[in-house]
Amino acid sequence: MATSPGRLIALEGIDGCGKSTQARLLADRIGALYTFEPGATALGASLRTLLLEPGPAVHERTEALLMAADRAQHVAEVVRPALGRGRWVVTDRFSASTLAYQGYGRSLDIGELAQLVEWATGGLTPDLAILVEVDPALGLARRRGSVDDRMEAEGDGFLQRVADGYRRVVERQETPWLVVDGGGTIDQVAAEIWAGVQSRFGDRR
Repeated sequence: MATSPGRLIALEGIDGCGKSTQARLLADRIGALYTFEPGATALGASLRTLLLEPGPAVHERTEALLMAADRAQHVAEVVRPALGRGRWVVTDRFSASTLAYQGYGRSLDIGELAQLVEWATGGLTPDLAILVEVDPALGLARRRGSVDDRMEAEGDGFLQRVADGYRRVVERQETPWLVVDGGGTIDQVAAEIWAGVQSRFGDRR
């Protein structure tokens, strides 16, 4: 009997939106493999340190290339093998993060970044991308008291550009998108995500 195809669901959003919590909850609910970017592979962990930890300055183009390298390894080592076995995969961040952060946040060329993302993933796109949307002020408030990584420390203006960028990525509709209000409780947001997943794929429980 042929293995049923796996599906890839990516959760996206600004820092502090709650997507990491929701990605884990969704993966548990549907029995999917949970993964994340950057840093889900051994190589990726090293790249994550270069990208996010304090250290030498990282140029915007270098940052985009490091992100692409992490994603290429992630897809080759984790995502595609799981999908090939018929496993569903839920990832905390995927291609849209590059467009939102390095594109709209860093003001790099969106068209060039889209080509880079397509090359790094080998053309793999999510079967559903979920944007957990919150006001940047709420995202900052939720992170208050935690230690910021290099991107989180960029400040309000950067976070606003990224938030606006996500909305523009969604408006392009090159991937099926579900936009949920991340301002509610964890259970409220999870329920909204679950309703959207059921609408697209049916009941996976």
